[in-house]
Amino acid sequence: MSNNEVLVEISARHVHLSQADLETLFGAGYELTVKKELSQPGQYACEERVRVVGTKGEFAAVSILGPVRNATQVEISLTDARSIGVAAPVRESGDIAGSGACKLVGPAGEIEITEGVIAAKRHIHATTADAERIGVENGEIVSVEIPSANSRNLVFGDVVVRVSDSYALAMHIDTDESNAAGMAPNTIGRVIKQS
Repeated sequence: MSNNEVLVEISARHVHLSQADLETLFGAGYELTVKKELSQPGQYACEERVRVVGTKGEFAAVSILGPVRNATQVEISLTDARSIGVAAPVRESGDIAGSGACKLVGPAGEIEITEGVIAAKRHIHATTADAERIGVENGEIVSVEIPSANSRNLVFGDVVVRVSDSYALAMHIDTDESNAAGMAPNTIGRVIKQS
């Protein structure tokens, strides 16, 4: 890849759980079961799934991503949010104060979360070396050009750069965004610096 290129990955709807909420949904002392490792180091998709219930509908089997977190968070697209009747403000992961509410149902119990439903702000994970190569800094807002195989090329603005040496270089967008671009797997985007 050249200096301004980044792999673009599609992040489908998923749930991150706190240990307390995991135990309410699956039972006391429960531990997540790794299904497959994800591109970001230490992150994995789990065998376990939960129902996500809104005021107008539900998703019956939403993937859980591990490991457990300090706070429960549900990441869905804006189309998902409208279809089940929940609020999902566009936020960076972890910024859940005042965000949407829903019910989560597992095999051992259910919980009503009063906040934690978001549509994830599109972002780039980068190591310090990646950021230097691309010429970006942590927190910087850039645009990314996404090529398309079916004449739906798009330039996404408002892409936040997140720099940590615990990351692997990748841009994450949701299913609405990937569908809008007619994006194929293993798409390489081009970072465009804002002026």
